[in-house]
Amino acid sequence: MSKITVYQKPTCTTCREVYAALKESGVDFEAVNYYIDAIPKAKLKELLKKIGIRADELLRKKEPIYAELKLSEKKLTEDELVDLMVKHPDLIQRPIVEKGTKAILARPAERLKEIL
Repeated sequence: MSKITVYQKPTCTTCREVYAALKESGVDFEAVNYYIDAIPKAKLKELLKKIGIRADELLRKKEPIYAELKLSEKKLTEDELVDLMVKHPDLIQRPIVEKGTKAILARPAERLKEIL
């Protein structure tokens, strides 16, 4: 059985719901606080591929940093967006749950069922 990894921000409500659901289900998983342990660029690109979305679809567009960087006014490449997400983790939608060759953006938390 593939190990489950949750990329999260522990203070995020949805992340806490996913964490609690995984604990409750008794599955073995690793929780990664990507504010402390940054997701490397290569890993973030791999997660995007596993989820099946483009980098712009993983952006948190309501975050202050999104407005500060004027991202809505720019046409950036996938690589440029991934670089910005690595540098500014607030830009990453969360939580991301990875299991083997699949990953999901567990928003809302009920989506967790898709990967268990």
